[in-house]
Amino acid sequence: MKHSSNTRSPRRIGIFGGTFDPPHIGHLLIAENAREQFKLDRVFFVPAFIPPHKVSRRASPAALRRAMVKLAIAGNARFSLSDIEIQRQGISYTVDTLKQFQSNYPAAELVLILGGDSLKELSTWKEPEAIGNMAIMAVYSRGPSTRRKARRTKKFRVIPIAGPVIDLSSTQIRRRRKRGFSIRYLVVPAVERFIIRHHLYR
Repeated sequence: MKHSSNTRSPRRIGIFGGTFDPPHIGHLLIAENAREQFKLDRVFFVPAFIPPHKVSRRASPAALRRAMVKLAIAGNARFSLSDIEIQRQGISYTVDTLKQFQSNYPAAELVLILGGDSLKELSTWKEPEAIGNMAIMAVYSRGPSTRRKARRTKKFRVIPIAGPVIDLSSTQIRRRRKRGFSIRYLVVPAVERFIIRHHLYR
């Protein structure tokens, strides 16, 4: 597990999981807005090994996605990479990741950072009740409708993440690369160079 060292034990941790294929500026904006709003001591980006709801799509190798996340978050002292799901291998279940974070940081409050689409699917995840008991759901939406739904959710502790709406996804970036379009300004420069160097998404 790769965590940045910190002499003071964090009191509130953000956990931001995803495929990150690739990580883009929208991910960084969501994480930074969540960090400020929830006063998070640290936000852990957790690349999935095999996302449960994306088993039909072959993602880029985990080592490459981990490397891109590391490049994307470089320079932000509050952002860290955690590769616990990659080390665990198999299908990456959020409930197992939260349990491991609880074990590693027993005194910390956990905030699970989600997109609006993930919130709608949460009831189909493994042990959703346990997830709701272990963490606050911080939900970011690309549109106002999902934010309203998030506020009405009763089953989980859900708080919308405030901030500007950016309609950007990793799927859009992969499609642009496949069509030969530029991805400049959609990912940080180091990630763009990495994608070009490794001929990803072409």
